[in-house]
Amino acid sequence: MSRSEQQAREPGGVERVASLGGGVIGRSWTALFLAAGKSVAVFDPDPRAERSVREAVETAWPVLTELGLTEHGDPDGLHFCADPRTAVEGAGFVQESVPERIGLKHDVYAAIEPALDAGAVVASSASGLTLTQLQGGWRDPARLVLGHPFNPPHLIPLVEVLGNDATAPGVVDRACAFYEAVGKVTIRLRREVPGHVANRLQAALWREAIHLVTEGVASVEDVDTAVCYGPGLRWAAMGPSLLFHLGAGEGGLAAFCERYADSFNGWFDDLGRPHLDEATARRLVEGLRPITESHSVEDLSRRRDALLTGLIALVREQREPGRGRASPAGG
Repeated sequence: MSRSEQQAREPGGVERVASLGGGVIGRSWTALFLAAGKSVAVFDPDPRAERSVREAVETAWPVLTELGLTEHGDPDGLHFCADPRTAVEGAGFVQESVPERIGLKHDVYAAIEPALDAGAVVASSASGLTLTQLQGGWRDPARLVLGHPFNPPHLIPLVEVLGNDATAPGVVDRACAFYEAVGKVTIRLRREVPGHVANRLQAALWREAIHLVTEGVASVEDVDTAVCYGPGLRWAAMGPSLLFHLGAGEGGLAAFCERYADSFNGWFDDLGRPHLDEATARRLVEGLRPITESHSVEDLSRRRDALLTGLIALVREQREPGRGRASPAGG
């Protein structure tokens, strides 16, 4: 049995991880894997990628430390490879985050498949492509799963995992176990749909947010404010169905549905169906201009990450009392 096969049977023991792609998602994954004590081999053909990845790791490290995720970590466990084949050699887990062009992904798969250890699991971060499309680049796609994170992966715990009939037994289990060992929270998709679960949920909300703006109900800024100071705070604690279960008191969700069915059905029927065309995009951009003209993307990202760090730590402490910030960011 190879070392990666042994590691795959105990996902928390995976020592070497390959991170393919050094963009926004790939470098965030890399920071998390390093924080978890993994040796991380990175491949990206862009000669500027190494510098941007190292800078991203340096920026993320204090945040990860504040969350208690770097106790076993070492940022010096990072090294770059000239080709994807070299990056995956000896890796027990491979996270593929190359740009979402199906031909490019297939080229990467063709390069790495002969070099993979027998026990290695490969997960794709793809958000807009389906697992079936991705599998077309493999001779044998049995070890490939969808492992879609929510941005930024080093902070947001969620990973959506999907296998199908072409996936070997146990591979989804091993992928979930690995993610959970590095501090993630996984959900399993039961069948393939475009956009998976979380992206479809946020697309539904954004669609109505755009509709409210284009119909003149509220400004872009006020719609955003309504989300982050209203339902967004509740959703950080519980999902919508469980929250509505609480909303009816002792009767629970059954009573809530009975009581509010007419109202919700009316709202469902009145929800908008805008399209993200050029004019709509321009209106949204203009609506954010008072904020974006006075704050850079870097400033806003730092503000987002600071808020997320505090919120994640608080939520984790409430869900797992006594563990505090010196524990993995699971629940």
